[in-house]
Amino acid sequence: MISGVLLDLAGVIYDGEEVIPGATDAVARLREAGLLVRFVSNTTRSNKQALLERLAGLGLYATSDELFTPAQAAREWLDKHDRSPYLLVHPDLALDFHALAGRPQKALVVGDAGEAFDYQTLNAAFRELVTGAEFLGLAPNRTFQDVDGKLSLDAGAFIAALEFASQRRAIILGKPAPEFFLSALASMNCPKAKAVMVGDDAETDVAGALRAGLSKAVLVRTGKYRRGDDTRFKPSPTVTVDDISAAADWILAARNV
Repeated sequence: MISGVLLDLAGVIYDGEEVIPGATDAVARLREAGLLVRFVSNTTRSNKQALLERLAGLGLYATSDELFTPAQAAREWLDKHDRSPYLLVHPDLALDFHALAGRPQKALVVGDAGEAFDYQTLNAAFRELVTGAEFLGLAPNRTFQDVDGKLSLDAGAFIAALEFASQRRAIILGKPAPEFFLSALASMNCPKAKAVMVGDDAETDVAGALRAGLSKAVLVRTGKYRRGDDTRFKPSPTVTVDDISAAADWILAARNV
């Protein structure tokens, strides 16, 4: 039985500035059927409040407790380990790290910094690592679908470069880290055996969720999906469907199976 649904945002709920057709209705149908829903996004160019406002602007209302982001996980890690952040992130994300400075020990936090990724900023981050800073990667995604509809480099490529140079491994906080999925499930008291993930990234969303122990994961052919993704990564999707509307149909049909 399915009782909880985890939904990616970019590529599943919206694509660029536009809502994916049927997405708002699909989420409403899942909720009306009594299923608990959480949004789990690896987006690191927008702060949490901006994401909530964006969803509301699309007609999809979510509370802060229903949205899970890597920046939120990083804040919790920094508090737990008493570290100040050294940020290599997009300027719009910096708000999520407000009031965490002042601790003597540091942790480098790397997200999708966009145009801020240049030699100077990467080298400064590298020097933080070799002088002892902890290394936090918000998300290891290889690519994202950019506003022009083409794939662009995501934070994962830059995390990998810093790992290579520093000979350090980043602590990944967003998907596919098992703890990221499990924290969202814990917030709705949903066991892994009764959970399903819906995403457009076969590697971080789908294979990541299944490796974390979720019983099912649905891959949608929107967003960054490209032909062949269904079999490119292991574990493979439980099912591949056209979009979030078809995913909702499948979940509602399979929820008591």
